[in-house]
Amino acid sequence: MPTEILMPALSPTMEEGTLAKWLVKEGDAVKSGDILAEIETDKATMEFEAVDEGTVGKLLVTEGTAGVKVNTPIAVLLEEGESADDIGAAPKAEAAPKQDTQPEAPKADATPAAAATPVAAAAKSASGERVFASPLARRIAAEKGIDLGAVQGSGPHGRIVKADVEAAQPGTAKPADAQTPKADQAPAAAAAPTGPSAETVLKLYADRETEEVALDGMRRTIAARLSEAKQTIPHFYLRRSAKLDELMKFRAMLNKQLESRGVKLSVNDFIIKACALALQEVPDANAVWAGDRILKLKPSDVAVAVAVEGGLFTPVLKDAQQKTLSTLSAEMKDLASRAKTKKLAPHEYQGGSFAISNLGMFGIENFDAVINPPHGAILAVGAGIPTPVAENGEVVIRNLMSMTLSVDHRVIDGALGAQLLEAIIRHLENPMGMLA
Repeated sequence: MPTEILMPALSPTMEEGTLAKWLVKEGDAVKSGDILAEIETDKATMEFEAVDEGTVGKLLVTEGTAGVKVNTPIAVLLEEGESADDIGAAPKAEAAPKQDTQPEAPKADATPAAAATPVAAAAKSASGERVFASPLARRIAAEKGIDLGAVQGSGPHGRIVKADVEAAQPGTAKPADAQTPKADQAPAAAAAPTGPSAETVLKLYADRETEEVALDGMRRTIAARLSEAKQTIPHFYLRRSAKLDELMKFRAMLNKQLESRGVKLSVNDFIIKACALALQEVPDANAVWAGDRILKLKPSDVAVAVAVEGGLFTPVLKDAQQKTLSTLSAEMKDLASRAKTKKLAPHEYQGGSFAISNLGMFGIENFDAVINPPHGAILAVGAGIPTPVAENGEVVIRNLMSMTLSVDHRVIDGALGAQLLEAIIRHLENPMGMLA
């Protein structure tokens, strides 16, 4: 029976995508693992693999189509002996929401969808219960004499795919809920209205010259996640300044020594390292909010905000406490470069417990950053400013860098947040200790 290939969820926040390029054409034979298309998510352009074998019977969505909802049919796969006449009326891809439609809240626990789902119930088990399985899985099950009703499917909504049947043993018990969609597969609830409607705003500026800018996937996701963050996370803010004089001298010395290796450390590299070490020294602050509990992390996985055209990424430097400054510098340069071309894989910008947002290079003296859920905190870093400071009864000029720690009060209390910020500043003001 013809099998629909659905638009997959290729990132945790993806609700819709753009079918950038087909890498197959109608009539092509494909097998599991073949690349079918390139799909632009809200964060990156990614390759989409087939999980079944067959012949491409029809491409339902043309290249360049934007706003294709996750789980919308994008193509039809035929198994052996079937033809295009068996397809019937092709379902139409769901169009992108209108400009005045509120975006849906992204799902933090979304998982990639399998490449194909049967159009109808594919088979029945020995007990007569309907079973959903791919054509290839049904054929292998028939050859092996396996009752599909005894196989637990790993595809969407419990659908059985090739790997499930190959791993199955006759008589394998099937969990009672194998056919029940999991909670994290349910459609995301629409975000609550957060302001006046598009129609209301358009009327307000009807007599003024304006230009409408359509929201792409990244901007919709940013709008939804930041609205969620400010509405649901009880932020509080801790502010301090760090003296950068010793760090600047130490950085200049290291860069001179590393010049022959082509390494040039930035102030941001030192900030990343200082935060990673501080999270180890204040382990209770190395935590995230997990709905009904707090989840503490052992490693220091530090996310760093990177501005890109139309939005931002927060690639994560994992195990940052173990890495040298030069390693962190090289890794950060690579992540930032690929972020700007949307070439990061999901695992490179997911996770972490803590983030850094540095606007000092733009001359911003201080600001408050919004926490990126489920992180417990984010550090906003301003520019280093020569400032008169009283020391030992004398006024001296020091290079002060203001920092604001935005904290989720559900995860970190005031005193704990103060300890974390104190540890960060101690490392920045005594940079040689970060090499120990």
